[in-house]
Amino acid sequence: MCNIPIHSKWKSFSYNGSSFRRLIVFSTSQSDTTNKTSIEDVTITRRSANYHPAIWDYDYVQSLRNDFVQDESYKERSRKLKEEVRMMLGNVVDPLEKLELIDTLQRLGLSYHFEAEINNTLKNISTDRISTAAWKKDNLYATALEFRLLRQHGYKVDQDVFTYFMDDVGNIKSSLNQDFKGLLNLYEASYLLLEGETMLENARELAAKLLKQYLKENNDHEYLSMLVDHALELPLHWRMPRLEARWFIDEYEKNKDKNPIILELAILDYNIVQSIHQEDLRYVST
Repeated sequence: MCNIPIHSKWKSFSYNGSSFRRLIVFSTSQSDTTNKTSIEDVTITRRSANYHPAIWDYDYVQSLRNDFVQDESYKERSRKLKEEVRMMLGNVVDPLEKLELIDTLQRLGLSYHFEAEINNTLKNISTDRISTAAWKKDNLYATALEFRLLRQHGYKVDQDVFTYFMDDVGNIKSSLNQDFKGLLNLYEASYLLLEGETMLENARELAAKLLKQYLKENNDHEYLSMLVDHALELPLHWRMPRLEARWFIDEYEKNKDKNPIILELAILDYNIVQSIHQEDLRYVST
């Protein structure tokens, strides 16, 4: 085989107001005129994404109406419920109950109403973590829940708090294999690990294995089973809070231990926030 001498140059052209440059290549065995004509006459076919038209046209957006913004009775009811929940946060004494209440408020999308109360509670728990260790010493669920909430809010917590629940080879103690509530919270807490925290990496794998086995053996739709299935699909730390709130409202309603005041506030608050977003969308569309 032999090489055929070629020549090349850049050709500038425009398309729909945009400028481009194209490299034109031709061989010396053909005339310059022939090559220029044959190459430059080629039609460039651009790929189309073929997007479907949006349903959010002007008329549809302007038709959005929601009574939760205009009706003052909803806002007044929301204010009363928030005061009741604020009293709950102040009256709860047991540290674990406080953590459970904070976790529930976060998952229901209500925590932004009680930021000061939540921060004060977590600060006190973080400060008294050593002196009040008795309430969570043998409780994997309490330890993992505390670990996750404190780290979510920027408090320093060492992974060594889980050492008590590991055996000599670094596995979860066999006595905890049926503590699915504790394993679920350990699994969720592991997604807030820092680089180099191998204990939590190993605990995540072991907890996930035990939780998957739990789901195989329990095909019911009980509250805990739904939470486990939801977490294994995607951990809480990776989810979008607002979408998580919408899902959790429905699941929390099925919980036999639900707090009706918190549930009512969650439903009401979600609808009020949604109505505000709809009003904003109507406004920017005009």
